[in-house]
Amino acid sequence: MKMQIHWRRRSVLMALAAALPGLAAAAGEAYPGKPLKLVVPMAAGGNGDIIARLVGKDLTELLAQPVVIDNRPGAGGNIGADAVAKSPADGYTLVLGAVGTHAINASLYRRMPYDIRRDFTPVTMMASVPNVLVVHPALPVRNVQELIAYAKAKAGGLNFASSGAGSSIHLSGEMFKSMTGVQMTHVGYKGSAPALTDLLAGQVDLMFDNLPTALPHIQSGKLRALAVTSTTRSPVLPEVPTMEQAGVKGFEAGSWFGILAPAKTPPEVVDALDRSIQAALQRPGTRQALSERGFQPAVKGPRTFAAFIDQEIDKWAAIVKASGATVD
Repeated sequence: MKMQIHWRRRSVLMALAAALPGLAAAAGEAYPGKPLKLVVPMAAGGNGDIIARLVGKDLTELLAQPVVIDNRPGAGGNIGADAVAKSPADGYTLVLGAVGTHAINASLYRRMPYDIRRDFTPVTMMASVPNVLVVHPALPVRNVQELIAYAKAKAGGLNFASSGAGSSIHLSGEMFKSMTGVQMTHVGYKGSAPALTDLLAGQVDLMFDNLPTALPHIQSGKLRALAVTSTTRSPVLPEVPTMEQAGVKGFEAGSWFGILAPAKTPPEVVDALDRSIQAALQRPGTRQALSERGFQPAVKGPRTFAAFIDQEIDKWAAIVKASGATVD
């Protein structure tokens, strides 16, 4: 009788190990065997924080271990990212990477505390967030071509707001200037919220904002959306064309979010995390919550995510150089 119970218990454990992707072997013990920490190198309430908390909640259930969100903003995300780069490579401390921390900052900052390629192991890219070109309704333009003509005709050009020098929001504006030949003066703010406040008040003319942040103001009619910066239209703004469709050929920019671990994290741990994160992103409730907020699916596993980051570093380096932006 005891023998039957023993074998039955063993069968149940083997079935659980096969069913739960988090039960990968790491350093001779079941992974994960304790809570995980997901460092978000951005302030609470922003787009990165939103996706981290949505996915973190699912991972807590899938991995049967708490996933604790740790917001560590500062220095364009470098403070939080650096803390993870210097953490043990055991799969228990992860970072929410984004276009800033793991692409733009490499060429924007004169001195970086970490090396993006050397100090991290990409796990899963989760979603992309297009920027959207928005103008104050008082501006007499209805589409991108009218905006270009108006800017070229106006003495002194236009002003465009951003969340700060070197952000994807700022660099999207610089790309627009370069690709269309319009004159625009950059007005940088300490974050997207104060930039939006001045745009809503008519203190600046336009902005390339992250779609989830601008969406409520577009839907209320307080801002007019002219184009999104992704290669396809956004499901939440299907009537708004892409920049390509609006006549600015080859224009593509925006933000993205993914999870990375410290370099040399065991491959079996990385694969276990990747399977769990992808499973979380497939949950209907999570997919709907992200979609409603303007996030677009862009799921990539460890190897394709690493290749994508390489491309992004090179792409944004050229844009940063052309803009002249730099941070000490």
